[in-house]
Amino acid sequence: MGKLYAIADLHLSYASNREALSALHEGVHHDDGLILAGDMGEKLEHLHAAFRWATAHFMTVWWVPGNHELYTIPSESGNSSSSSSSSSSQARGVDKYDLCVSVARSYGVKTPEDEFEVWPGGEFADGRDRAVVCPIFTLYDYSFRPDGVERADALAWALEEDIQATDEVLLHPDPFATRDEWCAALVDRFEAKLQRACDRHPDLPLVVVNHWPLTEKVVYLPRIPRFSLWCGTRKTADWHTRFRAKVVVSGHLHIRRTDWIDGVRFEECSLGYPRQWEPLAKEVGRDINAFLREILPGRGNDPGDGKPIWRTYG
Repeated sequence: MGKLYAIADLHLSYASNREALSALHEGVHHDDGLILAGDMGEKLEHLHAAFRWATAHFMTVWWVPGNHELYTIPSESGNSSSSSSSSSSQARGVDKYDLCVSVARSYGVKTPEDEFEVWPGGEFADGRDRAVVCPIFTLYDYSFRPDGVERADALAWALEEDIQATDEVLLHPDPFATRDEWCAALVDRFEAKLQRACDRHPDLPLVVVNHWPLTEKVVYLPRIPRFSLWCGTRKTADWHTRFRAKVVVSGHLHIRRTDWIDGVRFEECSLGYPRQWEPLAKEVGRDINAFLREILPGRGNDPGDGKPIWRTYG
């Protein structure tokens, strides 16, 4: 077995991001695994493109949804050539998520709806690195906000700084009444599933994969701090210790970093929009290969100073 890598936020609605995938080195990763940590794009065609690319190069692929996969794009309905495609394009909430899961499974990609599997690891300098890879889906509940801001006032608080996520228009919670309720149901379901994984594999650590950060401690958005509302839930703040995580993988923030919290490594591994990665990469001749984050066995140890490692590349 080879190494386990991750990348998030490919945003394949952008032509330059789609073109970037073609630069992946051929034949290098046939024994490796790849985690796609959400936000492949807004349409099912973006998922197809991501999964074709990933499964053509990597032995095993995992995927978790981001907010963009869950969008319902109104303009799509007028372009549908059949009633079935029209129905797919207008799927909302849980139905949209289920459609995405179906696409993933058609490529053999592992999803949060599948059984968690053991990554058998490989023989490296630090020995055999085995872990249970756990793709989960938790959404957010607007709780990443100051303690003095009530939930009822949260959106108004963000709007004071002209911040409002596109999710408020395009990400529907159906059949739940609110995103908060959908999040609560997801948290309950995956909390139980992670506990079962720990019970089933008492001697193995977990690699927990979620598009949204599990803890507010890693949310750093200097230009748009109030966007934190759409970045997770406080209900998962202790999951990295409760469920014996070795690594927690996420995306969403478009700010690549590595953190060590309570001895657990946290990896934000997004690519992001072209304006966020292309200029720096092109200056030094880097491409998509530089943005793959090594999850297992991983590079480096906890420096012990509590400071994040900012990553220009993967």
